[in-house]
Amino acid sequence: MITLEKMNRTHLEEVLALERLCFSNPWSYEAYRFELEDNQLAQYLVVLDAGRVVGYGGMWLIVDEAHITNIAIHPQYRRRGLGELLLRCLMARAYARGARRMTLEVRRSNHIAQRLYEKLGFKFVGYRKGYYSDNGEDALIMWKDNLQPAGAGHGQD
Repeated sequence: MITLEKMNRTHLEEVLALERLCFSNPWSYEAYRFELEDNQLAQYLVVLDAGRVVGYGGMWLIVDEAHITNIAIHPQYRRRGLGELLLRCLMARAYARGARRMTLEVRRSNHIAQRLYEKLGFKFVGYRKGYYSDNGEDALIMWKDNLQPAGAGHGQD
């Protein structure tokens, strides 16, 4: 059974294993500990299957804007709608906490993620040249304006 819940320290070993599996430049335990315990702007969720972490995502809430910091779904759980579920939940939480816009960066080569973001109303607005330190790849900057309350319509919640 798939559930979503707020990430806490007990999830970190599984989150870090998934981080290493999904990203060539993974965040450290200390980075996540800081996000969970010290960063008052941060909100993180985990996707669980029978209690096992199969995905996670986070954001920073800054006044009326939300910035997605990371999203990952275990490769064996991809193409099941979990990334969309997670992002929609983050969007709803951001809206509930006063955010009306959301932004993120995505690798220029990550067309699958770009299609998901576009499906949910994100628009390409520019590049960050050499953004990814592992290989110097550019990031696309995407924004979603007019966040809506959960359930307000397809691509809008």
